[in-house]
Amino acid sequence: MKQAIITGFGNAEKISFQEVKTPQPQQNEVLVKVKAAGLNPKDILIRKGKFKLLTGIKTPQSIGFDFSGIIQDPNNKNYKKGERVFGMLNGMIGRSCAEYVNVSINELYKMPEEITFEEAAGIPLAGQTALQAIRDIGQIKKGESICINGASGGVGTIAIQIAKELGGNVTTISSSKNLSLCKSLGANNCISYDETIIINSKERFDIFFDVFGNYSFEKAKHLLSTGGIYITTVPSVEIIKEQIWNLFRTKKAKLIVVKSKMSDLRWLAEKLKSGKIKSIVDKIYSFDEIREAQKHIESKRARGKVILKME
Repeated sequence: MKQAIITGFGNAEKISFQEVKTPQPQQNEVLVKVKAAGLNPKDILIRKGKFKLLTGIKTPQSIGFDFSGIIQDPNNKNYKKGERVFGMLNGMIGRSCAEYVNVSINELYKMPEEITFEEAAGIPLAGQTALQAIRDIGQIKKGESICINGASGGVGTIAIQIAKELGGNVTTISSSKNLSLCKSLGANNCISYDETIIINSKERFDIFFDVFGNYSFEKAKHLLSTGGIYITTVPSVEIIKEQIWNLFRTKKAKLIVVKSKMSDLRWLAEKLKSGKIKSIVDKIYSFDEIREAQKHIESKRARGKVILKME
């Protein structure tokens, strides 16, 4: 089968392809024929060598965490051959940018019939990141306020919808050109960073969700209400230190480290099926165009998800 790999750490030209044997599912795994793969900033950071301590320094390394596809070998009683599924691989070594992938039964769920493979592939990592950040870490309650910084990207667009579904009052920060997109997804208040410097705002939020990663806790903490929570998606030495200091203050700093869970994929599937949330896809590339697709993510201009169509 054909599989995308990085041959070394660096720019997108380090991405190549190799032919490998189709994997065989092990215990508690299924074999999925991949129809679409979702790309994420995580893929870029790994390719640039930012997570060498977690991925190892040896290359080649395979690519990709999000997928949608068809069960090729169910290998257990929970699934049947031909069923449509979607999911996200745990860990730091991706494998979903390939024609086939072995997946733990805890990392996938049945895909709603109402959406396309491309739409489904854009949900697992972004959707579970937003859900676990807002519901589990932020513990948002009906009527509480949340500010989402970087609201027009893959995580941001789904975070708006999840926050609204959970009863939040949502403020978004994006470029001027994306204000209408954020509004259409349910945001109550849309702020353009081109026109407003949020750190000068007198508004206070119960949750500040920094998806984009350009506001530290130190910069944003005055925007939090008493007992408010700052959540970032970007790991750093700084956020690790801030979490230690949480023991001594009412305002908290948290890092979301997403984990793929069948129960969360089920929650997302139910919301997708009912139309309460939707997948926002910016661009669809062919498998052979993976270099161009990753470059588009690096431009930080994607509105929603960037997807590879495998066929």
